[in-house]
Amino acid sequence: MDTDTTGASPVRVVLADDEAMIRAGVRAILATDPGIEVVAEAGDGHAAVELVRAHRPRVALLDIRMPRLDGLAAAAEIRRVVPETATIMLTTFGEDDHVARALGHGANGFLLKAGDPRELIAGVHAVADGGAYLSPQVARRVIELGAGRLARRPAARDRTAGLTEREREVLALVGAGLSNAEIARRLHLVEGTVKSYLTSIFTRLDVRNRVQAAILAYEAGLVDG
Repeated sequence: MDTDTTGASPVRVVLADDEAMIRAGVRAILATDPGIEVVAEAGDGHAAVELVRAHRPRVALLDIRMPRLDGLAAAAEIRRVVPETATIMLTTFGEDDHVARALGHGANGFLLKAGDPRELIAGVHAVADGGAYLSPQVARRVIELGAGRLARRPAARDRTAGLTEREREVLALVGAGLSNAEIARRLHLVEGTVKSYLTSIFTRLDVRNRVQAAILAYEAGLVDG
């Protein structure tokens, strides 16, 4: 929650979830960051699309399961009518099929409703800046689902060969599904240093998010499996 928003306009967000209590909780978390402004809320996917069309926010936070139009269909429609709005899917464990479908359709982020509140704020800022964000737990589950289909690849080893030893350690732990805080504890680093390493790793490997980095770590043989 230490994002520097000096001189910048707040990231405008439309929030959609059919449970009012969930919306209230998410809104309260986002309100702790002056760099984020929730401009509208919806209780179903159809209303979410209409609010995005009206407000043209930078980010739409969408529950996957909603009446009238589910989150995946709403995200697809938002990308069609307001392509400049990034979409983050709010998920729960047990929705692996939805996560896989959303990955295939280009959602910008995935967050667990029961995850660390700091991830919610970090995810909104990440996708608002044009990146992608997956909560570590979601990334871990995606890798678990795909591990049986992944193979060790010489090209992946070549891509990671230029990383420093510490960067390779961080990448391996990303591949194992650890969060930034868990990586920091494992390597006796501060969390900000881990973030710096990840920025360098993502840039040097030309990957957009933790899932892509984790897959590469697995294919390069940095993760047991």
